[in-house]
Amino acid sequence: MSRIAKQPISIPEKTEVTFVDGVFTVTGPKGTLSRALKNDVIVKLDGGVIMLMPKNDKDIFSRALWGTYASHIKNMIAGVTTPFVKKLILEGVGFKSEVKGSDLVLALGFSHGVTVPIPAGLTVTAEKNIVTVSGIDKELVGQFAAKVRSLKKPEPYKGKGFRYDDEVIRRKQGKKAA
Repeated sequence: MSRIAKQPISIPEKTEVTFVDGVFTVTGPKGTLSRALKNDVIVKLDGGVIMLMPKNDKDIFSRALWGTYASHIKNMIAGVTTPFVKKLILEGVGFKSEVKGSDLVLALGFSHGVTVPIPAGLTVTAEKNIVTVSGIDKELVGQFAAKVRSLKKPEPYKGKGFRYDDEVIRRKQGKKAA
């Protein structure tokens, strides 16, 4: 049984929630998000509260979707009220990052520059060597930040590469002189 989905989800002020024909839509001050939900989970809207129940309590698939959909709905409601933010720190001599139009241009020590297109719905800023990704869709923010980080992962000897703001890189000692 899902402990997350058992609890009711409260809808904050200035946020509208609709569930029509399997499409769950949340509209708030920052924007609108919608997601198609399967009919294995029953969604009930009661005033300012959302309740979720599995359609068949014996079915493992519907019980699994029950908690997943509850987390998706909570993230959608949180995103339209306050945007999600991920910060990436780029460390290394000669490594640079800048935003040109709708592209993130990176100099990562390769013989060529790396250009990453910024998806619609995200705001990316690059100042000094800190890249900030923000948006209302938690999944999209996390996916884009992971894609940028995968271009140059931090190495354990000098710590060069992209790392998250709150990430700690375990350092190795390296070679010793005889």
